[in-house]
Amino acid sequence: MSYDLIFLLEEPSIKSVLEILLPKILPENFSYKLIPHEGKQDLARSIPTKIKAFQFSPSTKFVIVHDQDSHNCKSLKEELLKICRKSGKEDVLIRIICHELESWFLGDLAAVEKAYNLRPRGLSQKQNQQKFRDPDKLNSAKHELKKLVGEYYAGTHSKKIAPYLSLTNNKSHSFQVFINGMKKLV
Repeated sequence: MSYDLIFLLEEPSIKSVLEILLPKILPENFSYKLIPHEGKQDLARSIPTKIKAFQFSPSTKFVIVHDQDSHNCKSLKEELLKICRKSGKEDVLIRIICHELESWFLGDLAAVEKAYNLRPRGLSQKQNQQKFRDPDKLNSAKHELKKLVGEYYAGTHSKKIAPYLSLTNNKSHSFQVFINGMKKLV
């Protein structure tokens, strides 16, 4: 089968979120495949193989979604682009989540509030606190989210929050860059 978009993802929790977000962003007739990996090294090793395997259609575009963690964002992006170029694919959209997926959730505390059936306007009122106005600057968004919602577990709870994420009202800059990148691709 030929796909319009192939997503190479660093981890399964990103797949869980994109399964919910992409149908809200992409046109109905757009076909795509989400391929999660088991971390950074697995993704990096897999890129050449996946590019060769799915390049049978010249119109297929590749999108790589990767957590920044403690890396320098620009050098990480350049490193991934270099792997793509060596594999024969120049036009790959690379999106880096600053610093980790939970930054996207902290950018929309109203979504977290709804997902966990928390008291209305309790958690979402914190959105204007300095650390939640720009959640991409937090070194450990996962830790911050766990402090706000003790039961949060990354592996399964990303599916719980994703349906409530606003495509337009999210304080995470990397979330907005991802959304805009998807809109430009289509």
